[in-house]
Amino acid sequence: MPKSLISIHDFTKEEILHILDVAQEFEQNKCQNFLSDKVIATLFFEPSTRTRLSFETAANRLGARVIGFSDAGNTSVSKGETLKDTIKMVSNYVDLIIMRHPLDGSARYASEVASVPVINAGDGANQHPSQTLLDLYTIRQTQGKLTDININMVGDLKYGRTVHSLLQAMSHFSPKFTFTAPDELKMPDEYKDFLDRKGIPYKEETAMEGNINDCDILYMTRVQQERFTDPMEYEKVKNTYSLTASMLKDAKPNMKILHPLPRVTEISQDVDDTPFAYFFKQAENGVYIRMAIIAYLLGYR
Repeated sequence: MPKSLISIHDFTKEEILHILDVAQEFEQNKCQNFLSDKVIATLFFEPSTRTRLSFETAANRLGARVIGFSDAGNTSVSKGETLKDTIKMVSNYVDLIIMRHPLDGSARYASEVASVPVINAGDGANQHPSQTLLDLYTIRQTQGKLTDININMVGDLKYGRTVHSLLQAMSHFSPKFTFTAPDELKMPDEYKDFLDRKGIPYKEETAMEGNINDCDILYMTRVQQERFTDPMEYEKVKNTYSLTASMLKDAKPNMKILHPLPRVTEISQDVDDTPFAYFFKQAENGVYIRMAIIAYLLGYR
């Protein structure tokens, strides 16, 4: 079975650091062309802007051709075709599959029936490993290291696959965590148990004020309406946090604000003009990381 990237646990610490180093090379030399004989499929069963476009940009910068869809409604899925049949069929056409799907576990299943590598571009509230790798790349870029970083994760920690994956990846590097969330969106016990087993310290807070000034990374997240089954629950928590420039006056000079985007109300526009805002550069970094992942899984780097 070809090597895939479904969970951040599919890569060892050494592989993670290798991907970051290759991405740094690609950032310095964006135009590569060694995949000109490859075809890559992007299968997006769920809406996406940054992830899909940055994966397609990455494939194009490597010289590969891209096929796929951004709306499953325009495919045979709308006629009742199973995920298994879609994946087996597309495997016959391409050298690698990049897939986003709303169901937890769908990407792992796809990798088990595919004859080519599969990259998980997000499966429900489960994992988003390429986002995690670009987050690690951005943390190292802004802090000069990955070890002993104090990270405050704010917002939707229950459904936020980006924070779940990042927490697990950072476990290699002796971090400290603050989890800031309303009771309804707290970090699930399974991830806190994971940190307990690893001996990694964390604290839980409900207020953002007072917990910004001692962190190196402030990782903001959107409260994800699409993950709620009860609209009233969403309405209750959707505007819990809103970061403004005035709240950053005592932040550490090295502190950077990250966000997987899109943002809604959780980061005010006036934050964009502060030296702490780094989320647009973070999104750009996704291209270099995804170039590195594609090249690695196809055996080129």
